[in-house]
Amino acid sequence: MENSTPKFIRSSHLKSDMAGVIMLPISKVPVVKTTDTISEIEKNLLKKIENLDTINYIYIVDSEQKLKGVISIKEIFLKSKETVVSEIMDRKLVRVRLRTDQERVALLAVKYNLKAIPVVDKTEKLLGVVSSDIILGILYKEATEDILRLAGVERFNENILDITKQPSRIIILARLPWLLVGLTGGIFAAKILGFFETTLEAQIIFAFFIPVMLYMANAVAIQSQTIFIRSLTLNPELKTTTYFSKEIKIGGFIALVCALLFTLISFFWQTSPFIGVILGLSMFISTTWAVALSIIIPWLLRSFKKDPAIGSGPFSTIANDISTLIIYFSIVSLMTKFFSI
Repeated sequence: MENSTPKFIRSSHLKSDMAGVIMLPISKVPVVKTTDTISEIEKNLLKKIENLDTINYIYIVDSEQKLKGVISIKEIFLKSKETVVSEIMDRKLVRVRLRTDQERVALLAVKYNLKAIPVVDKTEKLLGVVSSDIILGILYKEATEDILRLAGVERFNENILDITKQPSRIIILARLPWLLVGLTGGIFAAKILGFFETTLEAQIIFAFFIPVMLYMANAVAIQSQTIFIRSLTLNPELKTTTYFSKEIKIGGFIALVCALLFTLISFFWQTSPFIGVILGLSMFISTTWAVALSIIIPWLLRSFKKDPAIGSGPFSTIANDISTLIIYFSIVSLMTKFFSI
């Protein structure tokens, strides 16, 4: 395909995952003037059809090439030949800029049920279009990256998923690093347990609840972090402080409900109000902190111009496990001494 992208775009140091790189140039999409009639548009389409790479929508621009509206091909053939396109075009535009991340482009297409997304500059001048086949490719690529990221192998491409066609060395190099990080985190967690050895020996009953403490903290954190990272993708201008405060309220309420239920269950199970209070308080604090941590880690990464999604998966799990154990056994140690259990 001939590269019809304007020279200033090719030399603007865009990243490979930005809209300005993946878009089709305007020479490859149907573009008409606001003054054109349906009859004129049909003639132009037939004349240029061989050079067009997408015909889902027709984009309407003014004399300065500024995007003014859009209309589907279907609507064109349903209207009178004498109708001026500006009278029937859709003026509610969903568009992106040159530097918009490709994942945001795809998510906008899904959100608004669009087959293509126009790309404009700061003056609303039409520069190109991200077509449906490109959007499908983005969705596949991003979904695959998310799966690999959860497994801790995000720096390898989707070829890593086909074990039968990849050398064992590549598979091992892809999967081993994060497992070693997890092993290190596990050893550190064991050290933490060793620090509370005296408490464990005296109150072995609390050791039985370690799995549920870790599970609840991680489960709630994963929910919060997934939604936060997606929100950042959909809205790069998201006010993190406002989002953080609201998420803490939501996460805190969820933690409170789970903690109260856990307190009641443990009370009837162990017939001890003190144990129930300690377990409930530990779950509330550790789960609320896990929610906060799930927002703080991606936010810090974003502040350092890194992909916030790097903070998900194994890294967050390790961080939550260690902090949950510290919170849990600190509370157990303090409360058992306070209640003289």
